Amino acid sequence: MTVKRVAVIGAGIVGVATALWARRAGHEVALIDRDGPASGTSYGNAGILAAAAVDQANLPGLARQVPRMLLDPNEPVFLKWRSLPRLAPWLLRHLAHARPAAAEARARALAPLLTDSLEQHQALAEGTPAARYIVPTEFLYLYRDRVHFDANATMWALRRNQGIAWSEEDSATLARTDPGFGPAVGFAARVPNHGYITDPGAYVRALATAFERDGGRLLRGTATAIARSGGTVTGVRLGGETLDADTVILCTGAWSAPLAKDLGLTLPLTTERGYHMELFGASITPRRPAMISSGAFVATPMEGRLRLAGIAEFGDLESAPSRAPFRLLERGIRRVLPGITWEESREWMGHRPVLVDSTPAIGPVPEVSGAYLGLGHDHVGLTGGAKTGRILAQLISDQRPNLDLSPYAPGRFG
Repeated sequence: MTVKRVAVIGAGIVGVATALWARRAGHEVALIDRDGPASGTSYGNAGILAAAAVDQANLPGLARQVPRMLLDPNEPVFLKWRSLPRLAPWLLRHLAHARPAAAEARARALAPLLTDSLEQHQALAEGTPAARYIVPTEFLYLYRDRVHFDANATMWALRRNQGIAWSEEDSATLARTDPGFGPAVGFAARVPNHGYITDPGAYVRALATAFERDGGRLLRGTATAIARSGGTVTGVRLGGETLDADTVILCTGAWSAPLAKDLGLTLPLTTERGYHMELFGASITPRRPAMISSGAFVATPMEGRLRLAGIAEFGDLESAPSRAPFRLLERGIRRVLPGITWEESREWMGHRPVLVDSTPAIGPVPEVSGAYLGLGHDHVGLTGGAKTGRILAQLISDQRPNLDLSPYAPGRFG
C-alpha cells in the first residue's frame, strides 16, 4: 500500500471516523475543522445507532401529507417560509423520490451502512476512551395503539424486506418493562441489536483525541478550496496557506456544497434543521431509548439528562432557531410521560445534510483524482458514520469494500 498524505475536512462523526480509520491504515492524516470536533450535528443528534432506520422520511404518500404537516403546529415538520422560493425546486425533486420503487431502492442502499452499526462503532472505539459511551440496547417504536402501528405498514415492510425483525409489546407488557409511559402509549415495536451513545459530543471528541494520540494532526481552520494540478489533488487551501495533500475527503455535511462545487459537483443538498431539548434532573427517564412515533422524536437516556431529539425544519444555515419545535418536543414528552418534571432544560438546533434522494454520497469524485466525498447522511449520520469512515479509508488504501458502492456514487446527480 502506498502511504498517502490525507486531508479530511470536517470533524463530525463521519470525518473523525474516516480520519481514525485512515490513520490506522498507515496514512499521514490531517483532520480539519473550523470549530473543532463534534461542534455541529454530531454533538446534538439523538445518540441512537439506528440499525433499523432504512426508511427515510420521504416515504410513499408524503406528497399528499406535506400541506397538512406544514400548516399543523402539532406535526413534526416545519418550514422557514421565506426560504420557500429557494427550496421549492429541491423539495419537488425530493418528493419525486417518495415513490414505492425509490423507497425500496433507498432501503437496499441504506441497509449495508446501518444494520451492523453497533458492531461498527464498537470496532471504531475499541481501545479508546470513547468505548465507554457505547451502550448496546433494544430500541422501541412507541404508538398510541395497534391501529396507529398498522398505519405505518409501509415503513415496517421496508424494514422486513431488509431482514430487520421486531417483537411487539402491548400496554400491559410495556407497563412492566418500562413503567414510566402513560396511557398515550398503548403499543410498542421492540427492535433488538441497536445501541446508543450516552454523550454524542464527548464520544466524537474522545475519538478525535485517540486519532491525535495515534499520530494524526487536528487542525482548526476553514477550507476554502481544493488545490489541484492537472486534475489531481495537491492540497487544501486554508486561508492564505495551502496544506499539501494528495488525497482530500470532504465530510462537511450541510456545509459541503461550495467545496463540492469547487470539485465540479453541483450537489442537490440542503439543510434539514434538527432540534433537541435536554432535561436535567428528570423525574421519569425511560429505561430504553424510544421513538415517539406520534411526534417523530426520540427520547434517549443520556449521562445526567434525558435528551429529546428530532423534528424536521426546512430552512437555511443562518436563521436563528424557531420556538415552535421546542414547544412541540415539550408537549410530546409530557403526553407520553405524564407527570414528568425536571430541574433544568437546555435547547439546541443543528443542521442535517439531506440530498434529494436521502442517500449519502460516499466515494471518489469523478474526474478529480484523489478527491472523495462522505456526506449527506440525512437522519443517520451517527449511525452510519463509523462504517462510512471505514469504507473511505479502504478506498484510499486501494482496497475493495465488501458492498456495492454504486448507490452512493458522488457523481450520480450529473
